[in-house]
Amino acid sequence: MSTSRERVRAALEHRQPDRVPLDLGSSAVTGIMASALYRLRGALGLEECRVHVHEPYQMLGRVDDDVLDALGVDVIGLQDDNTMFGFPARDWKPFTLHDGTPVWVPGLFNTEPASDGSLYQYPRGDRDAAPSGRMPPDGYYHDAIERQQSYDEAALDPEEWVEGMYAVYTDEQVRTLEERAKALYDSTSRAILGNFGSAGFGDIAHVPGLAIREPRGIRAVADWYMATALHPEYVRGIFDRQLEIALQNLELYQQAVGDRIIAIFLSGTDFGAQHGSFIAPRAYRELFKPYHQAVNAWVHEHTPWKTFYHSCGSMTALYDDMIEAGVDIVNPVQISAAGMEPRALKERWGDRLVLWGAGVDTQQVLPFGSPDQVAEHVRENVRVLGQGGGFVFNAIHNIQAAVPTENLVALFEAFEEAR
Repeated sequence: MSTSRERVRAALEHRQPDRVPLDLGSSAVTGIMASALYRLRGALGLEECRVHVHEPYQMLGRVDDDVLDALGVDVIGLQDDNTMFGFPARDWKPFTLHDGTPVWVPGLFNTEPASDGSLYQYPRGDRDAAPSGRMPPDGYYHDAIERQQSYDEAALDPEEWVEGMYAVYTDEQVRTLEERAKALYDSTSRAILGNFGSAGFGDIAHVPGLAIREPRGIRAVADWYMATALHPEYVRGIFDRQLEIALQNLELYQQAVGDRIIAIFLSGTDFGAQHGSFIAPRAYRELFKPYHQAVNAWVHEHTPWKTFYHSCGSMTALYDDMIEAGVDIVNPVQISAAGMEPRALKERWGDRLVLWGAGVDTQQVLPFGSPDQVAEHVRENVRVLGQGGGFVFNAIHNIQAAVPTENLVALFEAFEEAR
């Protein structure tokens, strides 16, 4: 039997592995919400304990080794301590979610509800700043708060937008990456996914500047999307500076982790909607593709890593361009969107793109189907997508909070039978 590292490598090289590899929790787009993880731990008969919320914006739970072992997970993520709100995932303190789930949250996570029952989070935990995120009463996740200030369209400054968003790694950050990569590589046979992320040009989750005390420039979501057409030179200026920093950081990242990682998560920018891409292919080619090409070219020239790109929705109009741009892995492969039927995806792109996701529909089947429906759905997806390699099983984006426990059990039991 292959090791997990060998199994994932075979899949990424479009060779048939001994069994389909599994990912759960290696990144912020392949994880599981803390409430669901807590219940999954119970269903697996593992020790009852608080789940660490390592990404508070999405309230994702850290998938610890006992869960990875129990499920036979083949991938583990190389993480730093940063969170979307800019405060570190450390100095843990206890907190209870509204559904009663006991968790650990980072020390700078605000646990005191406001008078309206909302839970507000602050950039870098700074209570003197305006809050940048809000969890509604009885909510499971945080919504970004748009704090866009007035701006002069004639004096938009790309450098001002980038400041505080992206920066060259410090020596301490590089040492941390090196130490953690070495520890993971030496202590496990799992494949390691490097979480880089800062090459996500136009990633809408980052546009509001959750970690910035006073975001400058165009920060409202609607205004940002319009700016790609109304102020393209401004957006390109931002991307140019972001690319410059990303390439410097990729060099430092490579020096720190070497060949210990098998793939690198570069971008979480969404281009797809439920019924098609929400950017025209021509616009993708003009505005985004050159930056993707530059980043992927650097990775492929200097490392053996595969490049990992996340985009929700229907992506069939863009996959050929992404292949030309050097993308190796696409995620989450939203098979519930228009044109994203598993067999068609496998036949058209299965030998050129690694499909990392597509294991179970998290819009309808997993939360609302019966356990039998979940199991049959999983078995069919593994059967179709697992042939010939090029497939890493994962839910379509993160597993959400309210998924019934019996459906979680059916998901992983069916996968184990089918893999």
